[in-house]
Amino acid sequence: MSLGNIFDIAGSGMTAQSLRLNTTASNLANAETASSSTDSTYRARKPVFAAIQQDAMNAADPFGRSWGPESGASAGVQVQGIVESDEDLQMRYEPNNPQANEDGYVFYPNVNVVEEMADMMSSSRSFEMNVDVMNTAKSMMQRILTLGQ
Repeated sequence: MSLGNIFDIAGSGMTAQSLRLNTTASNLANAETASSSTDSTYRARKPVFAAIQQDAMNAADPFGRSWGPESGASAGVQVQGIVESDEDLQMRYEPNNPQANEDGYVFYPNVNVVEEMADMMSSSRSFEMNVDVMNTAKSMMQRILTLGQ
């Protein structure tokens, strides 16, 4: 793996974590939105990630190491989609709420605020780590350029 590939891998990780942060923020913003039916109630969303396998290096390198898919080497992260949670919605008895249905119940999203905050901290740290990887690779490339002087 070359230093140039590191920028692609870290960049795809930053893109994935940015999407994860956005979906978490959306979940938190809608955590207390009330609705009168289960069909119109907001449901928590989570991104689904997958590793992009490194097809460009299927053959073994000059030292006999394998870099292909069979070695588990990956070339970054791919967002496969965003899925809605299938957990039960919160049903609260609030007959005075304007959103209440004919039985007096209001439906709230299945968003766990504590879990979402932990997810937000985790994705923020992962984003920062990818930035650190890029800065380290940049520093290494700059050092390589000064070796000939």
